[in-house]
Amino acid sequence: MISGKVLSTEKEIIDFATVYLKGTNYGSTNYGSTTNLEGIYHIKAPAGEYTLVVSAIGYKTTEVKVTLTVGERIRKNVTIAPETTELDEVVILSNGVSRIKRSAFNAVAIDTKALQHTTQNLSSALAQAPGMKLRESGGVGSDMQLMMDGFSGKHIKIFIDGVPQEGVGASFGLNNIPVNYAERIEIYRGVVPVGLGTDAIGGVINIVTKKNQAKWFLDASYSYGSFNTHKSYINFGQTLKNGFTYEINAFQNYSDNSYYIDTPVKEFIGETGSSTDESEIEHVKRFHDTYHSEAVVAKIGVVAKKWADRLLVSFTYSQMYKEIQNGVLQQIVYGDKHRKGHTVMPALEYRKRDLFIKGLDVSLTANYNKNIVNNVDTSSYEYNWRGEKRRKKSGVYGEQSYQHTRSDNNNWNGTFTANYHLNKIHLFTLNHVLTDFKRNNQSLLTANATKNPIPKETVKNISGLSYRLMPNENWNLSVFGKYYNIYSAGPVATTTNQDDFVRVSNSVSSTGYGAAGTYFILRGLQAKLSYEKAYRLPSNEEMFGDEDLETGDIGIKPENSDNVNLNLSYNEAFGKHSIYVEGGLIYRDTKDYIVRQLTSLGGGNTGAGYTNHGRVETKGYNLAARYGFARWISIGGNFTQINVRSKVKTSSAGSSQENAAYGARIPNTPYRFANSDVTLLWHDLGRKGNLLTVTYDNMYVKDFPLRSEAFGDYSTKDIVPSQFSHNLVVSYSFRKGRYSLSFECRNFTNEKLYDDFSLQKAGRVFNGKMRVCL
Repeated sequence: MISGKVLSTEKEIIDFATVYLKGTNYGSTNYGSTTNLEGIYHIKAPAGEYTLVVSAIGYKTTEVKVTLTVGERIRKNVTIAPETTELDEVVILSNGVSRIKRSAFNAVAIDTKALQHTTQNLSSALAQAPGMKLRESGGVGSDMQLMMDGFSGKHIKIFIDGVPQEGVGASFGLNNIPVNYAERIEIYRGVVPVGLGTDAIGGVINIVTKKNQAKWFLDASYSYGSFNTHKSYINFGQTLKNGFTYEINAFQNYSDNSYYIDTPVKEFIGETGSSTDESEIEHVKRFHDTYHSEAVVAKIGVVAKKWADRLLVSFTYSQMYKEIQNGVLQQIVYGDKHRKGHTVMPALEYRKRDLFIKGLDVSLTANYNKNIVNNVDTSSYEYNWRGEKRRKKSGVYGEQSYQHTRSDNNNWNGTFTANYHLNKIHLFTLNHVLTDFKRNNQSLLTANATKNPIPKETVKNISGLSYRLMPNENWNLSVFGKYYNIYSAGPVATTTNQDDFVRVSNSVSSTGYGAAGTYFILRGLQAKLSYEKAYRLPSNEEMFGDEDLETGDIGIKPENSDNVNLNLSYNEAFGKHSIYVEGGLIYRDTKDYIVRQLTSLGGGNTGAGYTNHGRVETKGYNLAARYGFARWISIGGNFTQINVRSKVKTSSAGSSQENAAYGARIPNTPYRFANSDVTLLWHDLGRKGNLLTVTYDNMYVKDFPLRSEAFGDYSTKDIVPSQFSHNLVVSYSFRKGRYSLSFECRNFTNEKLYDDFSLQKAGRVFNGKMRVCL
């Protein structure tokens, strides 16, 4: 018997590495093994002299001479070194990242290790990937949407360790979670693997957290920045030899968001009169935009048991408070309106490889999420952008609509995934996801709370089955099918005054299918092609709104789309030089496309709502390139051109009148953007093991129309202007990365930056961060 542990040169555990005795027929005998989650292998073999071979994707294959003696058990630990290859813009540091590259799906992964000394959150880290664009409505804690290949918002699904994140609360939005929380970020563009069990059309973001830390560990940081912004993070835990493991993750965000914007200002004249000079633009400071959120995640369980590779129970608590400075348009300003809420979420995770029979891997997750949100709008004043206020008419309350409501959101979620490996060539995957949602609203304006008698409910079931053929390392092919079902119910008004409601329910089912393949044409030259007939079920927000600034439509239809992706990449190293180039083509033909658009809330107020837009066609491409020299420099960039155009031919259903917007771009959607960066590294500066890193990066966005380009003269249109912003980050780590200091200046040229519905974002921002990692 020979056994041992496989580690990387950085002392990281290597799970799922292949270990076998060279010259034996590994696969039909017991002369080989695969490391478990602890990196441990066991091999039984006849006595003799052998060469022990250890290999893992993303690492150099290592061979070690061993001698087995009759009746003797020896221990042989093996250390393997990572290969110097790149996956898009990041160096491969773990076999997990490499497995994404070899999949048939158009997927990339961002290793967060190089970003963990910065103050970035997960959303800003994602903006560096090809085809990705981050859209925010303001500063810290503002509404955020990711745009991927022309799709944004609810078209893109978010997962953490394969668990869907719909309904988890604002504190766990990607723009609130620090980048240190993740080990890597997986990005699936277009076609999505069955194992993630989702109905996304645009793609999927899967946040993979750190796991299986063999010893006690600590990662703690604190940052301070412009506009009184504070961010802190701590993660600690350990895994004992008997398999017992625990972990605590906690993070906090606070900001006054008191940056300056340029906007027209309403003049208050007397007690009741007012006038607005739209031509007079003033430089004013945001005064009612404080945001803070806190979250803690506690996990406890066991790993590496015969009956469970991983069995964890977790408990999450988060809370947030947000002052609402403006509506969906910048000219709408508030001075007292705010929102607060908290979330409680217990969860269970179970994973086991070779359950009952060899090759059957099973994972199961379940969680209950209780999310409570209060929207408060009871002020008797109205405000302008200078912070001046005036009392409203007697008996008139509420800056937008008089309310103090409490929404109790109850979310149940369960996922089941089974993978069956029929030797190394065939893989079958079965996945099912169940989500159950119910929202109860009540008004707290009076001493006795008034509860809405009709709750808002959805039940979603998504099932998938796939087969992968992988005869060798040069190519593989996956085919799959998916089944979607949604049941929804909620109140619908029977009068124009919306003073009477009835309960309406609806059920929709559909099926989808697709195929994805990859082929290594030459060493380092890889092609990927995928097609999917995909469906996306409406989200809870699209059906029911947020009970404040967004309205929903319970009758909104699911989207369905024919998606095609073609990707070609080349990755090679020449001595100290490494290059990576990639090009991708995107095509989407989407029916019942769900768009977010401006809508009247009455009383001169404007909100946002959702509607189906018949048919939309998306065509585009993205390019990426990166060059690295030894450990000293990395330089690269991405370019994306995406056209999302209306293909609705007539002005209304059954009409013969031509739609004037046919062929026009969908408004308020960036269609051309690019980014680039260069990183310089000085190793052993001052002392061996120290590292100085200087990174410059930028983002360019071409101007785009706020409303339809088909109507009116271009010179008089509302245009979101072209933007070109620049960032600089300097970090210094010492004692082999145990301690680090960093300084950032974002948008150092003080560019005017705009985003969703032309909301202006912060100008020049400074941040500093301290980190300890033990």
